[in-house]
Amino acid sequence: MTASLAHRGPDGGAIVTGQGFGMGHRRLAVIDLSAASAQPMRSADGRFTLAYNGELYNFRELRAELEAKGVRFTSCGDAEVVLQALITWGAEAISRFNGMFALALWDQARRRLLLARDRYGIKPLYYAHDAHDFIFASEIKALLVHSRRLRQIDKAALVEYLNFQNFFTDRTLYAGVAILPPGHILEIGPEHPQPHLSRYWDYDFREIADERSMDEVVEEFDALFRQAVHRQMVSDVPIGTFLSGGVDTGMIAANAARQRPGMCSFTIGFDLHSASGLELAFDERAPAEHMSYLFGTEHYEMVLKAGDMERAMPRLMRHIEEPRVGQCYPNYYAAQLASKFGKVVLSGVGGDELFGGYPWRYFRSMHSESFDAFANDYFAYWQRIVPADRLERLCAPMGGAQVHASAQDIFRGVFRQPPGTVRGPADYINLCLYFEAKTFLHGLLVIEDKLSMAHGLETRVPFLDNDLVDFAMRLPVRFKLGRLAELIRLDENDPGPKGQRYFDRTNDGKLLVRKASLRYIPQVIAEAHKQGFSGPDASWFRGESINFVRRRFLDGSAAIYEFLDRKTAEDLLADHLEGRENRRLFVWSLLCLEEWCQQVLHMSDTDGLRT
Repeated sequence: MTASLAHRGPDGGAIVTGQGFGMGHRRLAVIDLSAASAQPMRSADGRFTLAYNGELYNFRELRAELEAKGVRFTSCGDAEVVLQALITWGAEAISRFNGMFALALWDQARRRLLLARDRYGIKPLYYAHDAHDFIFASEIKALLVHSRRLRQIDKAALVEYLNFQNFFTDRTLYAGVAILPPGHILEIGPEHPQPHLSRYWDYDFREIADERSMDEVVEEFDALFRQAVHRQMVSDVPIGTFLSGGVDTGMIAANAARQRPGMCSFTIGFDLHSASGLELAFDERAPAEHMSYLFGTEHYEMVLKAGDMERAMPRLMRHIEEPRVGQCYPNYYAAQLASKFGKVVLSGVGGDELFGGYPWRYFRSMHSESFDAFANDYFAYWQRIVPADRLERLCAPMGGAQVHASAQDIFRGVFRQPPGTVRGPADYINLCLYFEAKTFLHGLLVIEDKLSMAHGLETRVPFLDNDLVDFAMRLPVRFKLGRLAELIRLDENDPGPKGQRYFDRTNDGKLLVRKASLRYIPQVIAEAHKQGFSGPDASWFRGESINFVRRRFLDGSAAIYEFLDRKTAEDLLADHLEGRENRRLFVWSLLCLEEWCQQVLHMSDTDGLRT
């Protein structure tokens, strides 16, 4: 199991075993490169054993607090601080951690295992169990090495994915494998013979009274942001930064480069010869190069072509293990590029979800008359892959019960409890922010981690610093979305859905972040329309990659048709190839599913999972 994760920790590994338990660890040495920080790490008396993946950015403050209590340390890293904090404060220590982590602590005296995952789900943690074993790992492939029985599809999870292009529950495509939800602790032992989950943290976006001016709020945000970047620069190895050409990575790179002049920055561009429409704006190399010049970074870039997606598919699927959210092969190549120059890279993930980066989504339901109406409207938007009226036909080979696994119930289940009084548009927007942080952001983080660690690279996300997140959650919506007052006064007699005229105003989002960014990046970049990190796949699927798509979909031996209706899938494909509809998300999702079926369900042994 540990060997299957060697790519996550190329700097060494070890295994500790005892009566009834075993724990393995692969090390990516970033802080305290000495053997003193090697894992699994045992307490001096041998009672506790820790395996921990991640970085604790406030470990020095916690260490000083523990030393004041008489704790003595033998290393200079954060792993020993995690171990001693758990021994001293118990599970309550986890709420005090500011960082990204997945951890396991074995207590030999109580024969109890504790698993925990960071607040936001930056680091993944999977588990499976039966009457004989409880197994866990940072990636699913390690579980499959232990138990071949797990190489079966969870059909209900597949329907969930086909609804949302994501998983909103703790299910995975692997029957019997669950992901530990972010902000949760799992315990198993004599007191809890079955896995017992408890939540120690959750998002809480809400409107509170705040009479400050925008200038005052910008000052507080800027101080917290600079503090977050500074915290996440702690490292005993070189640190680089992604530089996409947008606001978030531009602000991060500007601050990081002040601390480490000449640091490396990385951009992925796209060959746009066959692109059309909005895709022509997908290449952001020019603004990235300009900011690199301003910040004095050592800049590297890679240009992707249609064939690069095809070539990456087998390796991509092997590492992400199951499809989540959208196209992610650009992330694979970005991590590959950055890994050539260091072990750590900074990313802008999280800025959009915390500070309102997707206004065209929120405005669809901000005038809902009730929570039920809001849930119906927003649910319809997040059915991303297959039109609702064709989903049942597509899933017919799995049986009607699977199709009616109540996607609506899954969607509503994201909300921890029915919301209280919802007074108006700002409250509905906060519901959107909560939902997207819990689902879309989590999917992005899982993919980001796996594709960076595939190359022995650690990705850090300054926007997900605890203090900055706390600030974002209590920030009134008017500081996040431009012209909110005008939006609230929208004339309900306007033609079309309320707010329709604003759906495409993609530079209305992240108002506060854009204003603060003027201190670091050019105004033309700060005020530009938002651009996602995606290639011109809609055009490529109809053009350079059309034969690749046809081979995967139209092959008589395609594995996806064990679960999906061939005619419905081919009709949906034809919609895209013949230009009737843009179904790039559908095409991408089924390409990934076919590769997943070939790698996981049709393998004769597990050797491929160790690659």
